[in-house]
Amino acid sequence: MAPQVPSNPDEVMVIRNVTPKIVTLSLPFSPFGGVKFGGRGTLVRLTTGSIAVFSPVPLTTRVHEAIANLGGEIKYIAALNIEHHLNLTQWKAAFPGAEIIAPEGLWEKRQAVPGFKDTPFSHIFRADAPPKISEEFENEFTVEYVHSHQSKELVFLHKPSKTVIEADLVLNLPAIEQYSRTGESATSGLLNKILKPLVSTEMSAFWQKKFVWHVSSMADRKGFSASVQRIMAWKFDRIIPCHGDVIEHDACTVFMNVMAPLLNTA
Repeated sequence: MAPQVPSNPDEVMVIRNVTPKIVTLSLPFSPFGGVKFGGRGTLVRLTTGSIAVFSPVPLTTRVHEAIANLGGEIKYIAALNIEHHLNLTQWKAAFPGAEIIAPEGLWEKRQAVPGFKDTPFSHIFRADAPPKISEEFENEFTVEYVHSHQSKELVFLHKPSKTVIEADLVLNLPAIEQYSRTGESATSGLLNKILKPLVSTEMSAFWQKKFVWHVSSMADRKGFSASVQRIMAWKFDRIIPCHGDVIEHDACTVFMNVMAPLLNTA
């Protein structure tokens, strides 16, 4: 069975400037018996010079170089949901002054893991009490806490570039970029062929719509729909997902297509 995460992340990671102030850190990630989901962290340099990292990947030599090339210091470390958190402690240790942003429930979950226990969180999103992060952060980011999602999604809009940064709300497989330095196809393997319709935005995204309706939103479709409506109002140009390729064109249309069953939920 293939490992979930690569043992040589620096050798297979794709580091790319999506814009002059946004850098993606893309690498293989194969959970569920080898399904090629891919993983991605995102660095964003704020106007003030501070840097925010979203869903941080392993903090390697090349990642340190990417941070240095942005010309700032990591000030914010965001866990995009209760599953995307494995590298928080490593980044907090390297940048002790950075503030961790996370959804409710994640701190408690991490207390069961000795290596993660007691890593301090600065800002915790709760359904009834969104935190005040900072003026510099909120000048550049709008946040939607999709608390009705099964994984407690935090979705960020980088307002200057009209870029949405998210984890599992929308999947855009196959993960072509994330496997491009591995020497293997992002679509090879029986499991990948079977599961592709569930995680693709291609054509009508029929099966991803079904997944969103029957799995992601099943606990609270009304609340989920309200979050989707607020995200749609952002009128964004790009989506950077954690799993699959960056959606560079017609991102609003792609998002609306995947979420179509929920757009009219009362």
